[in-house]
Order: sequence, then C-alpha cells, then structure tokens
Amino acid sequence: MTPENEAAARYFSAITAALSGLEVFMRDDRSPLYRHGIVAKIVAEYIARLDKSFSCWRNRLGFMDTFRISRADSGYPVFQNLLELENDRRQADSRLANIPQGGELREEMADFILRHKEFPAALQKSMAERLYLEDVKSEATFGPFILAQTAKVSVNPKTLRPYYLVHWASFDGSANLPLVYMVTVEDSSESMVRQLVDANGKLNERVDIPLPVDGLLNPELAHRFDDFTEKNSAYTLSPATIAVNLDKDFEPLHPKQLRRVVLGPFYSAGITENNSTVTEVLAKVRKSENAWLLTWTIQEVFSKAEKPGRRGLFSSEKTTQEFFINTDDLEAARQGVSSYENHALIPHEAYQALYAAGEAQKIFSGYKVHILSNGQVISDV
Repeated sequence: MTPENEAAARYFSAITAALSGLEVFMRDDRSPLYRHGIVAKIVAEYIARLDKSFSCWRNRLGFMDTFRISRADSGYPVFQNLLELENDRRQADSRLANIPQGGELREEMADFILRHKEFPAALQKSMAERLYLEDVKSEATFGPFILAQTAKVSVNPKTLRPYYLVHWASFDGSANLPLVYMVTVEDSSESMVRQLVDANGKLNERVDIPLPVDGLLNPELAHRFDDFTEKNSAYTLSPATIAVNLDKDFEPLHPKQLRRVVLGPFYSAGITENNSTVTEVLAKVRKSENAWLLTWTIQEVFSKAEKPGRRGLFSSEKTTQEFFINTDDLEAARQGVSSYENHALIPHEAYQALYAAGEAQKIFSGYKVHILSNGQVISDV
C-alpha cells in the first residue's frame, strides 16, 4: 500500500468513526441535544447522508487516484469532490450499462488469477467502479445543496397562523463545511390559514399532511423558497442576515427562529493541519482510528417581537420581525446570533492523550465535550 493510500485509509476510517459517533449522539435520548427532539433527528438524517458520501468516496478510490481534502481548514473534502459525486450520480445508469455485472466480474477475476497467477488489477478497478456507481445512485448522499423539507406543521394559538419547521442543507464551497439549516416560520397566506386552521384555532385534522413534505408546505411559495435557500446558505452570511432576508423577501412568511448547525472542523492525526497543538497530541494516540476530533457549532437567532405592518392609500409596510442579537456576548454579536453552542466529540483514548498533555482545558475552553467510548457517548465531562 502506498503512503498516499495509507493516509487515505486512515482518513476514511477516522471520519467514518467520527460521523458514526456523532449520529449515535444525535439519536441518543440521553444526550443533551435530544431535548430539542426533532432538531437532533433532522441533523442525524444529514449525518447519515454525509456518511453515505464518504462510503462512496472510499469506493471511488478503488479506481481513481486522487482525493483532496481541506487539510489546513475544515478537514473535510474540497468542494470539487461533491460536484464530481453529483455528476457521477446523474451519469450512473449510462456508465453502469458499460460495466459487466458483479457476478460476471467475480468470475473473470477468479479465472484471471488461476490462469495468470497475478492479481487482476484492471478487473478490480471495474468492480470498484461498479460498486461506487451502484452506491452513488441512491441519492442519499450529501450534495452541494439539499432542497428544503417541511418536517412539522402546527398552529400558533396567539396569532392563529399555521407554522412550519422547514430544514435544508448545503456544503459551503469556500469554507468546505457541511451546513444544516432549520427555520420555524409562520404563514399568514389567506389560503393556507383557511386550509390549515380550524374554527377552534387548532390544526385542521381533516387535512392530511404526509410529513415530511418536500419543499415549503405552501405550494404558491415553494419554488421561490427553494431559490431563496439556495442563494442564502453561504457560511459567510450570518444567521441573522439570512433570517432578515427571509422576512424581507416573503410578505406572508414570518420567520420566528432560524438555526444553523456547522458540522466541523474535523481534526485527524497525520492528515489535517488545522490546529498544530491538536495535531501534535493526536499523533501520540496509539490507535490511528481513535486519533481524531470532530467539532460542531449550533447557532440560533430568534424573533423577540413582531412589528405590525400597515396598509395605506399610497404606501404600505409589511409585518416585520425584530431579531434578538445578544450584544452582551461579543462572540454571539460577531456571529450574528441570539445564542450559540460549541460542541466537540472525541474518542476516549484521544481525550486521555490531550488531558495527559495538559492541553484539554485550553483546547476545549468554551466547548461542551462529548467522549466516544465503546460505542456510547459520555457528555458533561
């Protein structure tokens, strides 16, 4: 195995272990994030997509020589890899038609070994390509942009408007980071209020809503909403900016809360160079599959009040939200949020190494630390 292949194998083992551990954390009813219920469930679904992408990329290495990651910044694959994955998904059927079936390839490989007493490298590449294309066809990967879904519908008893929990995701091409967005938005469209709110001010039980629904539940705004989310999902935009833009661009929509989950950076011994102290300590971890650290940030901005709109003969103003920015916290003000949480997930062996080196307190200052041990996540350490 070449040094490049060894490094790739270590990287894939580490990131797969990290994402699996993070998914365990998100789905564990004992985890501190589980109090958000549906939020943790939604994030876990996107983590599963990321995991699927890495499974595909690992297969791709069987027939392609290059795979680039953002070593000095996020620790994730560079954006080009996602574009190639998406392109391969679209072309999968036509390419598979030109590759023999798996059973046929296995027979040819066995026959080649018997006749030539050599490893059938070309046939192995064809098999790897077939496995990759069959995997990538599923559409369950984490693409450059993942369209919105409505995950929950209810009615605000005070405003008597229906509200939706809508989520979407993107992979930021500049920061090379996966981003998950969730917004709770009230809808004052007359047609939606009429359909969804009953005479008692509750959700109309006679309307069948097969959740999750692709896109925004309001069909008149769904396409515009998709366009908006695709243009307003950059990491450089603060959650407050995105919420204000949404409030401004859609007269009947009233965003009450917007969350962004930034899944990274990721640190891996011998691979990433995004933190010299972490890299040096992780390099001392005995088992390479335990020499990693995954961080994530949950950002939130919420509306503290609603300014009523007015309609006049010559001019009118739409109802607008007043979003709360915590200016008492300099970091919250810098991020453009009401609140934020920094989290870190690390294997037990790696945490012990950081602790023994006297670096744990400094590295994890301001973070909620979660330790992965024997397939379980221990929090509040």
